[in-house]
Amino acid sequence: MTKIIWRGAIGHAIAACILAGTGSANAQEAAAKAGALHPTFTIGGSVRGRTEGIDGQFRPKLDSRTAFVSFRTLVNAQVEMDGFLVGGELLDARGYGEGHNSSVKSTDVNTIEPLQAYARYTAHGVFGAKDSLSATAGRFTMTFGAQRLVARADFGNSFPSYLGARIDYQTKARDQLTLFWTHPMTALPDTMDAIFDNKVQLDRVSANVAFFGADGNVLSLAKRLSVGGYVYRLVEKDRPGVLTRDRRLVTVGLRSSLAAAKGRIDFEVEAAIQHGRARATTAIGDRTDLTVRAGFVHAEMGYTLPLGWSPRVSAMFDYASGDGPNAAYGRFDSLFGARRADYGPVSLFGPVGLANLVSPGARIEAKPSKRFDVMLSARDLWLAERTDTFAFTAVRDRTGSVGRHAGTEFELRLRRTLIAKKLRLEMGAAYLAKGTFLNQAPNAAHHGDARYGYADIVFNF
Repeated sequence: MTKIIWRGAIGHAIAACILAGTGSANAQEAAAKAGALHPTFTIGGSVRGRTEGIDGQFRPKLDSRTAFVSFRTLVNAQVEMDGFLVGGELLDARGYGEGHNSSVKSTDVNTIEPLQAYARYTAHGVFGAKDSLSATAGRFTMTFGAQRLVARADFGNSFPSYLGARIDYQTKARDQLTLFWTHPMTALPDTMDAIFDNKVQLDRVSANVAFFGADGNVLSLAKRLSVGGYVYRLVEKDRPGVLTRDRRLVTVGLRSSLAAAKGRIDFEVEAAIQHGRARATTAIGDRTDLTVRAGFVHAEMGYTLPLGWSPRVSAMFDYASGDGPNAAYGRFDSLFGARRADYGPVSLFGPVGLANLVSPGARIEAKPSKRFDVMLSARDLWLAERTDTFAFTAVRDRTGSVGRHAGTEFELRLRRTLIAKKLRLEMGAAYLAKGTFLNQAPNAAHHGDARYGYADIVFNF
């Protein structure tokens, strides 16, 4: 986002109000302190409009065709002085035209929501030269690593957010460590009628869910090389009116990547194991705690040709475990991760994700100019476990007789910056050629292959 910064009189006045409210003897004393602290007030934001449509819905029991027009407005502001920062962000996401039987959900409509409201203190030179240590408390969004398990995803209309606290440490070489303890927010509205009406409902703190852990990343080992790891813990339980699967999960993972560069090979590898206890369903009569044994692997290797357009070709492979016939629960839980970067557009589309998946693929990217880039990808889709639901489609064959091949997905994306850092146009299309599983499973949606397209324009201010 582009930010507008006011210093001097406006910043001093705002800081003076804050200081006066904390118990300064009088306004004159507050103003004097504000001037000494040289406060900065920052405000920025963005507006995005999108039109999208799907034909050949792959999810069962939904309309075969859906068109959706959505608008997302973000406004963020913060006051910073002498290491202290108070910040907030307002989200307004709403949509039109989708009907009452579509796949539009609470991640697409979230009207007039205070997405972030937090306070942070940052100290420098704590353990070494030019390092930093910060503590944050309040409501905030988070992104770790390649966003597969914890992300502030940009394709959707809204973002996962959390109420809690975090501590971030960064060295001079940008090695990082984050410790956090949070309660995730439940996005509202969450009923089809309320979503269709763009009803204003404030998100609810999921007091029955705790999400905490640690995430670290090391950049100082070698040029272009990054190595990281994480431990995440999710604990949930039922509460009045809300039934859960009583997940008590520990997810441990490692990641490594070598950044892309002209004439060089690059790679990315990430793998995680997940264990703990969970129930198979949220049904009130389901009281059986199952042992969880799950995991995922993502591997990618690419090469950027030393040409003017910087074309990069890459091959990738993804595996995420599914729930098989054995006694343990094997379906991997992708927590609060994003799917767009690896698996294509979400919103009305989004069949693929880190659950019951085996998928090799290939991608080519190019930048014909500084303001224009294009990407084309294809990936084959298979089930890791033939009796489990395939990825995020809700399609399942409990007998396992249909087989493992779900289909093949193709995607094309074009992006053009119209005004540098201000205005960007993006257009894309995806095609899901359904395989045997998505055509013949007992609850398969018989609407033919799925075709999806979208266009959006983003203005930053």
